[in-house]
Amino acid sequence: MDSNCIFCKIINKEIPSKLIYEDNDFFAMLDIAPATKGHVLILPKEHASTLTDLSDDKASKILVLAKKIIVAMKKVHGFTDYNIVQNNGELAGQTVSHYHLHLIPRYSKGELGLWTPHEGDPSVTDENAEAVRNLLK
Repeated sequence: MDSNCIFCKIINKEIPSKLIYEDNDFFAMLDIAPATKGHVLILPKEHASTLTDLSDDKASKILVLAKKIIVAMKKVHGFTDYNIVQNNGELAGQTVSHYHLHLIPRYSKGELGLWTPHEGDPSVTDENAEAVRNLLK
């Protein structure tokens, strides 16, 4: 835990939240500034700033939990489509330096834009793909 982290304080119940799920590893709550109705945040109890700081064990478990929560959310809110979003670092839009997943129900087309595609981007090259592929071998 990080004593200066607002999400750690919420997990420790020093700050109130709209808890929807908790186990030994994770804490899930309704977002206080939701993108859409039913927007949920899943927080690992283990403090980690970004995905690469999170343990492999927690990283592998969080998506299984996201699926479980989405299934329940669909029954309550009646949506069919959703986004699972997570931002890593300030430039990527992360505003709290504690890894978390956003589960965002989608009710209508165009209600929330996540990015604008850049067709013909010159950075999409065979060399860039090969460089990453080589590091993953």
